[in-house]
Amino acid sequence: MPDRAPQPVDRTLPTEESRDLIALVREITQREIAPRAAEEEDAGRFPRDTFSLLSDSGLLGLPYDSAYGGGDQPYEVYLQVLEELAAARLTVGLGVSVHSLACHAVADYGTKEQQSEYLPAMLGGGLLGAYCLSEPASGSDAASLRTKAVRDGDDWVLTGTKAWITHGGVADFYTVLARSGGEGARGITAYLVPGDAEGLSAAPPEKKMGMKGSPTAQLHFDGVRVPDSRRIGEEGQGFAIALAALDSGRLGIAACAIGVAQAALDEAVAYATGRQQFGRPIADFQGLRFMIADMATKVEAGRSLYLAAARLRDAGRPFSRQAAMAKLFCTDAAMQVTTDAVQILGGYGYTADFPVERLMREAKVLQIVEGTNQIQRMVIARHLAGPESR
Repeated sequence: MPDRAPQPVDRTLPTEESRDLIALVREITQREIAPRAAEEEDAGRFPRDTFSLLSDSGLLGLPYDSAYGGGDQPYEVYLQVLEELAAARLTVGLGVSVHSLACHAVADYGTKEQQSEYLPAMLGGGLLGAYCLSEPASGSDAASLRTKAVRDGDDWVLTGTKAWITHGGVADFYTVLARSGGEGARGITAYLVPGDAEGLSAAPPEKKMGMKGSPTAQLHFDGVRVPDSRRIGEEGQGFAIALAALDSGRLGIAACAIGVAQAALDEAVAYATGRQQFGRPIADFQGLRFMIADMATKVEAGRSLYLAAARLRDAGRPFSRQAAMAKLFCTDAAMQVTTDAVQILGGYGYTADFPVERLMREAKVLQIVEGTNQIQRMVIARHLAGPESR
């Protein structure tokens, strides 16, 4: 079977600096990430050294202010970096997206003092973050969260359990949403909690279908004391902060999904052009040619959709509906493209000798995280038709 190496995605980038940035990311993925991905995912090893390398390379704070250690990059560029990382290994691409999500509250709602004190280490000092919104009994209905934050002098005491936390147990800091007031969305406040806080512990990581190298765990807050100086935003503003972060986070998931889909497409094309049956490459058969064409179209359409939403965000315009559309379309496309890639490889696609089975397992979670695709459809419909009747 001939070795047909995939060609790099031909990207439209706004500056020479951004083109150099993508070149750096490709060098790192080819040298440090992709060669280890299959083995480390199979073993369930978390690549903390990779995140340290990305931090040292200035890649963990790309969309944030350079005054605090960020990269001053527009979302249009940042998301394409995520796509490149996710194509090499979703654990890394999604991990960078989650880290950026965890930095959002301080970067956008923190005081100047908080930003000066915390952001340099968060954005470029080797720290890794996690985002704590979901709970065992509140996933899609995030406003019903039960983790308590009770004022005690100059401190807050946090008690409760968070669930489905990416980087749970290995993060250096957690952005935590907790109930500081009454019921509903207006009773929620955001806090920045150190990873080594007394009373904070992590359950054993979940045993998952895919992304085995990325720890997902429950976090238990047993009277964790947090000084008021680590409260982010006003009391009761937490849910609004969370929603603003999720709009951007959904674009991160969309970009990661297209990275996974692109990787699967590359594998399918390489296999189909090299595999011989009936005396010719199987890529000659119309059935497979049409599958490949449809896969490539979905990838290109998804990339265009998330970039269009990113450009709205960069222009300071509303993008919530477009972010939901991008997350919905890109993750559904990734599931279909990876499934088709397995089909093109036939029996080989079902084995761990080829990466497409891993890519298919990983694609599934992207339809679930940061708002299931059913929730995305609800968000889109509300923008178009107004809220549901009660």
